[in-house]
Amino acid sequence: MTYRIPGHWNPSTSSGFFVPGGRGENMIDIAVRELNKYYGSNHVIKGISFEIKNGEKVGLLGKNGSGKTTIFKILAGIEEYESGDVIEASGKKIEVLEQIPVFEEKLSVERVLQTAFEEIFDLADEMNKLENIIQTNYSPKLLTRYGQLQTRYEALGGYEFDSRIDRICNGMNININMRNQLFSTLSGGEKTRVNLARILLKNADILLLDEPTNHLDLISLQWLERYLESYTGTVVIISHDRCFLDNVVSRIFEIEDGKASFYEGNYSYYVVEKEKRFCLQAERYEQQQRKIGQLEAAAKRMHEWAQNADNPNMHRRAFSVEKRIERIERIDKPFVAKKLTAEFEDSSFSGNEIITFKDVGKGCDNKKLFHEVNLKILKNDRIAVLGDNGCGKSTLIKLLMGKEIPDEGEILCSNSLKAAYMPQTIEFDNCEASIMDTLRYFLEINEEKARNILAKFNFRGKDVFKQVGMLSGGEKSRLKLCMLMQNDSNLLVLDEPTNHLDISSREWIEDAVFQYEGSILFISHDRYFLNKFSNRIWDMFGGKITDFNGTFSDYCEWKERISVGYEVQKSGISEKISVKDAKERNKEQNKERDKERGKKEAKVEAKVKVIKKETKDLENKINQEESRLKEIEICMGNSTSDFEQLNLLYSEKIDIERRLEALYVEWAENSNGL
Repeated sequence: MTYRIPGHWNPSTSSGFFVPGGRGENMIDIAVRELNKYYGSNHVIKGISFEIKNGEKVGLLGKNGSGKTTIFKILAGIEEYESGDVIEASGKKIEVLEQIPVFEEKLSVERVLQTAFEEIFDLADEMNKLENIIQTNYSPKLLTRYGQLQTRYEALGGYEFDSRIDRICNGMNININMRNQLFSTLSGGEKTRVNLARILLKNADILLLDEPTNHLDLISLQWLERYLESYTGTVVIISHDRCFLDNVVSRIFEIEDGKASFYEGNYSYYVVEKEKRFCLQAERYEQQQRKIGQLEAAAKRMHEWAQNADNPNMHRRAFSVEKRIERIERIDKPFVAKKLTAEFEDSSFSGNEIITFKDVGKGCDNKKLFHEVNLKILKNDRIAVLGDNGCGKSTLIKLLMGKEIPDEGEILCSNSLKAAYMPQTIEFDNCEASIMDTLRYFLEINEEKARNILAKFNFRGKDVFKQVGMLSGGEKSRLKLCMLMQNDSNLLVLDEPTNHLDISSREWIEDAVFQYEGSILFISHDRYFLNKFSNRIWDMFGGKITDFNGTFSDYCEWKERISVGYEVQKSGISEKISVKDAKERNKEQNKERDKERGKKEAKVEAKVKVIKKETKDLENKINQEESRLKEIEICMGNSTSDFEQLNLLYSEKIDIERRLEALYVEWAENSNGL
């Protein structure tokens, strides 16, 4: 369908990102109070409360199944909840990237993108009708109405929506050929990318983005980071991309066991701060357990003394201490997830050269992917294969693994080569087989040995009888790596090994791969993974592969130098942002953020320091009183025949016990303030 732009068109020629404007500072966009959500008897969200201010960029973390997406659905108004309040600023438009909406079968990608401007097109239709009426039947009233429509049309960006589509498509690597395709013919990843572009075009006040970096290449990913950095609206992001979270968000919400923890910083700050909190909580937990033990022992002694001396008042004081113990708000014991300790079987190459590409070329669907490739994989290499989506990275790996044949040239492999391959999409020969049977069949081992191996990969108890076809992406990756690690391979080939995995699963795979002593060739858009493992980069562009000898960080610096800034050439449109300007801007923002964070941390540390000193003083007093109490008990045992001395000692004992009771209570209350 074609839309005619109304008359008096004066398009904007402004450059850069189009971002929402005119929003108030420090206003609260979203407020959640005591939110509770159940799925049957499963209490998914447990009394969570938080606020998100206008313009904030917030990362929502948690393991798969922790309730992150449920919170998104509740905020978007598409999921009910049992109790609590969800308040959103009136008049604010919210857009959610969660699942791909259904469009008409014959709708093109261009038309799907244009659905972001339905109100603009409706206004254009009404303005066109009024133009025709005014030409034959002039009326001041109609002219006033036309002016109102034109003002609204201009405010919504009606005179620049075409250029906005171009800019977003350019950044998201949606070229002119894709824009002319039917949306229904795209792959799942391409549909996700188009849907993200459509949502960005909607110019919402609040964006809720669930895994926005999936299916983006590195250039598109960096473009999205810069776009969101310039975006003045509020953004809440679920993402497992740790570099993306570092570069975009300034606050972290973590959902664990239905409850939320909050961190005033990006992902790197969250990692350090979480460790600090863990250590502090462990220390507080141990202190509280010791003091509860002291209080319980004191109450027990009071009961014994009361019974021996037939003193009901002493019983009452013991009961008072026990009630105080019950009222103490218990500190949870910090939970440590069990680390997976599985290791690769050792193997080695007999030579230094493992694989040699000689004048290799390959095409697909009448398109030349690459040609004249002359490269070598050497012993101890950690090679990352980078390039735009569709440039042939996965095809290169399939050639290496012998799953496809080159159109030209040849690939020579060492006689000692034993490659292990983990594809991007993991499938098993029999989807109905259990985890146990799949491993037993693959390794030809008995059930006991299979259980022992699976336990190292956190497959325990009834889990081993799950059908492999019903496993989550993380579970499939874990099982596949479990199988690969039992063979004595010396080349590990990984195609997007961390894709769709939560952060804890990614960290486990990184730990497992870190132990691998052979060579590694991998495709990844996960910059944490790239930074950790790559010592060579194969850069695929324009049918050629450039062999860069260095780390991923070295590679990025090299790319900056040769491009003199970030530059993308797509569909005849060019966008640039100076690397120097971007770095200076980030530097200033980080300074301000660190300054504010430093002030908050200083206040908290000062408060904790005071409480710790007061607690230490109380502990010293308790120790002194308890020492004197022990001395009195010894003296009382030695003075059974001296009634007068016994009375004096007993009176002092009662005074000490009263002081101890007060000190115990004060200590317990003070400890809760840590």
